[in-house]
Amino acid sequence: MENNDNQLIKIYHGPQHPGITGNMSMELDLLGETIKEARTHVGYLHRGFEKLIERRTIIQAFTIVCRICVPEPDPNEENFARAVEGLAGIEISQRAKYIRVMVLEMARLAAQMLWMGGQSGSIGLGVVGQWSVYDRDLILDLFEELTGGRVYHMYIYPGGVRRELPNGFLEKLAQLLDYLERRLLDYDGIFFENSTFKKRAIGVGVVNRDEALKNGYVGQVLRGCGIERDVRRDNPYLVYDKLDFEIPTYEGCDVYSRALVRRGEMVESIKILRQVIAQMPSEGAIMQKLPKHRKFKLPKEDIFVATESARGEFGYYMAGDGSEFIRRMQVKGPSLIHGFTLLENLLIDEELSNVALIMNSLGICPPEMER
Repeated sequence: MENNDNQLIKIYHGPQHPGITGNMSMELDLLGETIKEARTHVGYLHRGFEKLIERRTIIQAFTIVCRICVPEPDPNEENFARAVEGLAGIEISQRAKYIRVMVLEMARLAAQMLWMGGQSGSIGLGVVGQWSVYDRDLILDLFEELTGGRVYHMYIYPGGVRRELPNGFLEKLAQLLDYLERRLLDYDGIFFENSTFKKRAIGVGVVNRDEALKNGYVGQVLRGCGIERDVRRDNPYLVYDKLDFEIPTYEGCDVYSRALVRRGEMVESIKILRQVIAQMPSEGAIMQKLPKHRKFKLPKEDIFVATESARGEFGYYMAGDGSEFIRRMQVKGPSLIHGFTLLENLLIDEELSNVALIMNSLGICPPEMER
């Protein structure tokens, strides 16, 4: 701290602050209320996921991956399962693929609802968080019926999915989609078109379009700059090539544009889920027969797979060595580049009151950074 008229004050924003996206901390140097330097600190939750996975058998490692992003664990399960299947030469049924898409899009909706609560709470719109957490719980109710768990599902598994759909599940999902579609109109009035949110978000946290491409930003950050990128369309997996959906984009490059992208993605997820319900095959094995635990070995090959999570492209690199262990595991997600390079740069010369607002708009999941 300098003892003069231009003294800098150092404060820590988080990990206890409600506006922080998880257990992380921002070390800020302030001149008055203006941020002159920002440094991201992680290490307050989990760490070493990749090495833990490499020290366990394939089946034992499966239970770890969902912890890599708690608000949206299912893309981790799908990446892990698809990587194992790719190395082991396992082909799953069309029915299992449709069920996986259903789970991923339900998870995307639940994650967007959680984001909406955090983003609105960062500027004091508390009622939006109460609404969105309730609506997210309605999705979690279905997850609990399907998988037995509300947050960690451990449902998408190498070889398919772990259990069949309960009786009447698709009908319940269809009813929930009708409700959520109507509910989005309510969120328009209380949040997306709220004058307070627009005043706080428009022109704040602006990302340079060229820098977004050069630095490898993904998800809402990229689409909020008007760049149409989505793994589901650009490199289709499962049955996304059989489904009709749009990639929402906006040109503002700011917090508000990223919020509108998320709003548009909720609409598209509802559209995808309705198609899944209509096209779901009535027959087909939900799980392929797998080798026994200690006899399940991966060849000396490697593979990279990716899904489009609610936060953007999320990839897994996996290599086998002919044993029942994974020789090398590497996770590539949006949080590392968004939470360090992008966030630290965006906060320079911003006001202290905008820290949580900008951070929540980037889709940062701390465990994914300290993996």
